[in-house]
Amino acid sequence: MSETSFAVTVEQISPVKTKLSFDIPWEEVRKGLDDVYRQVGKKAKIRGFRPGKIPRHVLEMYYKESAEEETAANLINKYFMEAVKGKGIEPVDQPDIDRQSIEADRNFTFTATVEVEPLIEPRDYTGLELTRVEPEVTQEDMDAKIEELRNIFSTLEDCQEDRGTREGDFVEMDFEGTVEGKPVRDMKSENYFYEIGSKRFVPGFEEHLLDMRKGESKQFELTLPEDYRAKDLAGKEALFSVSLKNIKVKKLPAVDEEFVKNFDHYETLDALMEGVRKSLLEEKQARSDQDFRNQIIDKLLESNEFEAPPSFVERQILYMMSDMRQRMISSGMNPEQATDFSLEFHDRFKDEATKTVKTILLLNRIGKKESITVEQADVEAKIREMAERTGQEYEAAKRSLEQNRMIGNLEADLLNEKILSFVKEKSTITLVKEEEMENRETGL
Repeated sequence: MSETSFAVTVEQISPVKTKLSFDIPWEEVRKGLDDVYRQVGKKAKIRGFRPGKIPRHVLEMYYKESAEEETAANLINKYFMEAVKGKGIEPVDQPDIDRQSIEADRNFTFTATVEVEPLIEPRDYTGLELTRVEPEVTQEDMDAKIEELRNIFSTLEDCQEDRGTREGDFVEMDFEGTVEGKPVRDMKSENYFYEIGSKRFVPGFEEHLLDMRKGESKQFELTLPEDYRAKDLAGKEALFSVSLKNIKVKKLPAVDEEFVKNFDHYETLDALMEGVRKSLLEEKQARSDQDFRNQIIDKLLESNEFEAPPSFVERQILYMMSDMRQRMISSGMNPEQATDFSLEFHDRFKDEATKTVKTILLLNRIGKKESITVEQADVEAKIREMAERTGQEYEAAKRSLEQNRMIGNLEADLLNEKILSFVKEKSTITLVKEEEMENRETGL
C-alpha cells in the first residue's frame, strides 16, 4: 500500500467495532473517474456519435450520476481493502459505509465501520477445579423405565365398571363450543378421542369431564385464556356442550416372558432387564458428559469476559431459528406455520446464541495459543467412525459430507473437542456419585 496515495485513520469504537476514516486526494478521484468514463464511452450509444468517439462532456450530460456512483464504489472497495490489509484488520462482516458525493477538485472522504473479532488473551484455562458425576442406574430408574415400556405396549379396552370418568381414562365424545351465541368452527368435533389428564384443551375443560358417565351430556361455561390462539376470542366466555359416548381404560401388560416378545433383540426377561439397564446407563453417561462439558465452558467464560460481535450472534440466532423450523416441519407442522413460529424465537435465542459465539471464539484463541490443530488423519478417523455408526461405506460417507459442505463443520467440531480435551487434561477433576451430586444441589 502506498502511504502517499491516501490518508486513513483508525478508531477503535469498541472491542468488536473499528472505524476507518479515508481522505482520498482529488488526483486519485480524477483518475478513477477517467477510467469509468473510458469504459462508459466504449459501450454508450448516443445519437449522432460513434461508440468510442463520444466527447467527455457529452458523456457527462447523460451518465454523470451513474459514473460518479461507480467511481465512488470503486474507490471505496480499493482503498478499504488496502487499508484493512495494511493495518492487519480482519473484518467479520461487510462494512457500514458513510460517504460524501464526488465533487470536482475536492478530496473524496468516507468512513467504513466494521465489526472485528475481539482481541482475546485467554487466561485461567489450566488448573480448573472440576466435578464430574459418575452415573449409576438405581432400581427407581429401572422401575420408571419398565413402566414407560409397559405404557408403550398397553392396550385400550372398554371400561366395564359402572362409574364416572377418572384421570387417565380415554373418552370418546362429541363437543361444541359457542361464543356470544355463535358457533366456533375449531370448537366442534364428533367422536373425538381424548385422554383425561393430557391437558390439551382449554384450562378447566377437563375438570368438567371428570365423573361423567357413558351416555351423559352436560353444558358448562369457561373463560378462554388471554393467550388463546384465536386472538379475537381471547378472554371471552365460551359455552360448551359435551356428550360422552364411551370410556376406555388403559391395560398395562405384565412384565413376563410374554412381554419380552415385543422386543426383537431380547429372548429372555433377564436379557431385557440387562438391556434396559445398559440403555439407561448410556443415557445418563451422555448427560454427565454434556454437563461436564458445560461446566468447563462456564468456567472458561467466567474467567474470560469479552464482547461477542453482533453479526456473529445474529448469524447464530438465524441458524438456531432455521434448525427449529426444520425440526417442526419434520414433525409434521405446516412450513408456513413453522416459519412464523420460529420467528417468534429470535429474541429468546439471543442469550444462548451469544454464549455459543463466545465459546467458539474463546476455544479458537486457546487452540491458537497452544498450537492445537486438526490433522487430516483426525478427519478421516472421524468419518470412518460416522460411517460405521450409520452403516455406510467410508467413501460414501465422505462424499455425502463434501456434497453438503460439512467437512469444514466437522473439522471445527474436532478442533473444539481437542481443545476441550487439552483443558480437561490440565484440570483437577473430582468424581462424585450421582446421588451425592443430587444431595449437593438440593442442599441435603
